[in-house]
Amino acid sequence: MAMELRDSHGRVMRDLRVSVTDRCNFRCLYCLPETEEAANFYRTRWAGAPGGLPAARPIAYEWKPRAELLSFEEIERVVRVAAALGIDKVRVTGGEPLLRKGVEGLVGSLARIPGVRDLAMTTNGFLFPSKAQALRDAGLHRVSFSMDSLDAANFRRMTGRDGLPGVLEGIQLARRLGFSPIKVNAVVIRGMNDHEVEDLAAFAHEHDLSMRFIEFMPLDSSRAWQRDLVVPGSEILRRLNARWNLVRVEAPDRPSETARRWRFPDGRGEIGVIAPVSEPFCGHCNRLRLTADGKVRTCLFSLVEHDLRPLLRGGASDEDLALRLVEIVAGKEAGHRIGKPDFVQPARTMSCIGG
Repeated sequence: MAMELRDSHGRVMRDLRVSVTDRCNFRCLYCLPETEEAANFYRTRWAGAPGGLPAARPIAYEWKPRAELLSFEEIERVVRVAAALGIDKVRVTGGEPLLRKGVEGLVGSLARIPGVRDLAMTTNGFLFPSKAQALRDAGLHRVSFSMDSLDAANFRRMTGRDGLPGVLEGIQLARRLGFSPIKVNAVVIRGMNDHEVEDLAAFAHEHDLSMRFIEFMPLDSSRAWQRDLVVPGSEILRRLNARWNLVRVEAPDRPSETARRWRFPDGRGEIGVIAPVSEPFCGHCNRLRLTADGKVRTCLFSLVEHDLRPLLRGGASDEDLALRLVEIVAGKEAGHRIGKPDFVQPARTMSCIGG
């Protein structure tokens, strides 16, 4: 029998998220907050809490040295071995993946790997206009943009950058180049951008996009996440249905999808709700993550990482690598522990883990 990436809970891995860099040119509130505005936002919500705000000042981030990052050839090799074990969806992430010089060359290499039927990228969009054509020519199928606000001032509060015009330009360019579907991701934080939920949905409807609303998760470097800052997916959906009579999109053949999906009644645009905090979907999880420095994570909230770099740089064969991946997947967690008394936030932020 051919080897496959099956865990002890019967789930078969099909989806690999590949981070190519831990660096990012944004400083988003929910990941790498560094601005005084971000600190002030959290500080007001930690008022009166024992110990106060965990990090009320800008943080100095230590990026991985280049020598510790996997080369494109090493990334391609891992993906090729994983594809032979059944991985058929690959998403290139970061940090911000477009900060990695020559990433379009990696995309071209991944697109040629037998078995990879879906090749996507998640980007903040700021550099996308300068790379879009090259990525399309290289074989990128889909692109997802991060855009948490349609208000320029609020966008800056959330990301630490004046980047909204560039992101909007990138989304329109992606449409012209034929990327489909185009997804736009918004992390919703109470008191910061939850008042924009309807406006973001209307934007998706107007431009025939897929808008994904994501619950705020404990992956921020300041360790300032609080449950009461989470806007539950059910609340988002209730508000949207008050304005639009959304129609549920059923996907019985894709039980591992992270988003529950709805379409607008006229068929133009789609809404997705990703609710890992209030409605965990761990039971059908089929995802693995490869960090930029060669660690395999079996869960976004894993406390243990499995280092492939010694194998990749130590003369191991592809069979050795395959056996190690099978071994790692066998120990995949049943699910995360968000909301449980024993939950421990991962040491690394979303920027280091990869989306």
